[in-house]
Amino acid sequence: MRYQFEMTLRRAEGALVRVLGTTERRGFRPLTFEGAAGEDDDRWRLRMTVEGERAASTLQGQLAKLYDCLSVEVQPCR
Repeated sequence: MRYQFEMTLRRAEGALVRVLGTTERRGFRPLTFEGAAGEDDDRWRLRMTVEGERAASTLQGQLAKLYDCLSVEVQPCR
């Protein structure tokens, strides 16, 4: 199943690598990845589409635990 994650991340060295690593270690495959700097320029807004057989809440909980991740929302893709 495909899911879309919307995240807000701190602009920190390695933040994107940690998000991608966590995604793959939890059994999800990143399909698309797009983002932009936030208004205050010290945060990133990130949208990631993933595919996997596990429940999206598994990945959502693990991403939320990352220090750089300020918020994470998930919804199924149509």
